[in-house]
Amino acid sequence: MADVPQTDVSRPSALPTAKLLQRPTQPLVDQDSNEYLDAIEEEWNKKVDVEIETLVDGMADIVSLASIGDKDKFRIAQETFQAQCRAESMIRAAHSLMSTIHSMKLLLLLSDETQIAKRRDAELRVVQAEKSDAQKKVAALLDELLSSRRDDGTFDGERRDGRLQAT
Repeated sequence: MADVPQTDVSRPSALPTAKLLQRPTQPLVDQDSNEYLDAIEEEWNKKVDVEIETLVDGMADIVSLASIGDKDKFRIAQETFQAQCRAESMIRAAHSLMSTIHSMKLLLLLSDETQIAKRRDAELRVVQAEKSDAQKKVAALLDELLSSRRDDGTFDGERRDGRLQAT
């Protein structure tokens, strides 16, 4: 009974122990935050510039191919093929730009952790201030209550029999 029956079904044993895509705790580049952000901004700008240049060059090529004149069937087929290739290249560049814009929007929306952290810290300070004020009020009320008691266990203005004294 201790033997496991033999089957063709694969059975998951343990979770894999491979550590994929581990990122080192130390930064790969010895840059401060502003230099790093400037480098990333420059990279994004280069991507956008390349895609816009592709769009402009493609449009210029398509316009130059659209010349009117005597053309034989081979020349017409060749220009049609070139125009289709340029149009496909322009479509890829436009899709790449749209993807870049989408990524930038997501980065703007989701990576604003500093603002979130600042709001959280400000709210924490407000709550802590309210807590310390409430503690001071409770301590003052407790001191007032305890100072109004006399040593014999009665309140000021009260006799031992529980009746109030006339003052």
